[in-house]
Amino acid sequence: MAEDGTAADGTAEDSTAADSGEPASIDTVRLRRLLGAPELQWLVDRIAERIAAGMPVVEGTVALADPDPGQRRAAERLLGRAPGHGRSLTIRLRDVDAVLKESEMSPNGLRAAIHVLRGPITVRHEAEAASSRAWESAHEPLAGLTEHRPDLAPWLDRVRTSGLLKRQADGASAGSALAAQAARVLSVLPHPGIVRPVLAARTGGDAHALDDGRPLTALVLSAIRALAGLSATDTADAEGRRAAWAAVGVAPDDLSSRVLVLNVPPPPGEDGTLARLLTAAANAGEPLVLTLRMLDSWSDPPADDPPHRIGDLAGVTVSVCENPAVVAAAATELGPSCPPLICLEGTPSVAANRLLRQVATRCANVRYHGDFDWGGVRIAAGVFDLVDRTGSSAVPWRYDSVAYLRAVARGLGTPLSSSRARDTPWDPELRRHLQAHAVRVEEEQVIDVLLADLAHGADHGTNHGTDPAGLP
Repeated sequence: MAEDGTAADGTAEDSTAADSGEPASIDTVRLRRLLGAPELQWLVDRIAERIAAGMPVVEGTVALADPDPGQRRAAERLLGRAPGHGRSLTIRLRDVDAVLKESEMSPNGLRAAIHVLRGPITVRHEAEAASSRAWESAHEPLAGLTEHRPDLAPWLDRVRTSGLLKRQADGASAGSALAAQAARVLSVLPHPGIVRPVLAARTGGDAHALDDGRPLTALVLSAIRALAGLSATDTADAEGRRAAWAAVGVAPDDLSSRVLVLNVPPPPGEDGTLARLLTAAANAGEPLVLTLRMLDSWSDPPADDPPHRIGDLAGVTVSVCENPAVVAAAATELGPSCPPLICLEGTPSVAANRLLRQVATRCANVRYHGDFDWGGVRIAAGVFDLVDRTGSSAVPWRYDSVAYLRAVARGLGTPLSSSRARDTPWDPELRRHLQAHAVRVEEEQVIDVLLADLAHGADHGTNHGTDPAGLP
């Protein structure tokens, strides 16, 4: 028996025979000479397409417009008679089926004959149904994740409808493995602070699995966008992707992730290198850049366990700003007397988020100021949410409608870009005023007000009140 099922005498077993009884033999030599002739390839093609489409094989007719004489003669040899004399060549499939059975060329008829000539033909709707079932199973690791993380359920719905997993994996089996990897990564996000290669190695054994351009990265990053309220446009460039990862506590490495501080005290009892650096810098009133590597030397107080919080910053206001110019001016003007000040330098890094979480769990009063634009609003919302998740709360520092309208009245600001407007839940009117005036007020333009707040006392300027500089 040859590999194609053809015996030495030119016959083949019909695998489509009835389940009971022995398979019927097909005369492959005659079958290929008659039905398999090149002149009847069009006929075999049409029948194979009917099988693939799930249509009845021996019902109806097939027709060929303008056949050549060779095609007519081939049809006549197959049927044992002329199929007709019209301009087109029309063949009844039931006649072909009968000829094949009666001549014992293919005792089980036309479908079995096409199977020998073409090999197994997949019925499309059956294959599609099987594929659909396989891909639904491939999503199961993510479905299991959403049972414990309902915040990711809407994202999973979009993954299913958009076919994201299918686009990233070569087949349902690979898709299932990819989904399982993604579930392991997402199960530990947001993270207090970890670098991406370490996250990849711990959750999948491959330190490069979360590199840009990898399938796992595409899947996980789409979930991060959902968690952080970001769009695909927000992560279109490297800076946007870095910010998205940072929003869930993942840094590219522990040296480039940094935060700028002025006069932030170390936790009590800390006497390591970082504590000595902070103390020395505060005594001199000089800003200090902290890396995530440095902050890793501190253990985070448990945010969800108030009795075990350190509480050394209770009653102390820690001011948070967006731009380094504020820190530079505060160091120059106030030096060691400046209250604790943290600068995010734009979108918070993992290091910045780690430090914010640290001071919040030390019971500090956190307040935030940033640029009056949609980027600043997004950063503010992230700061308020992060601190809230520690069980504490942060408040705006001259970052509300009153402060914005005062700045606009002073003639400050430049045209606001048309980027996506964002809600301002700490002051719903702020969004309306930003849209109405369409003026962007950068933090540097109100440094005088912020410095006066810092000079007059840590809590000054947290509520509206009168500007310390005597401004309206």
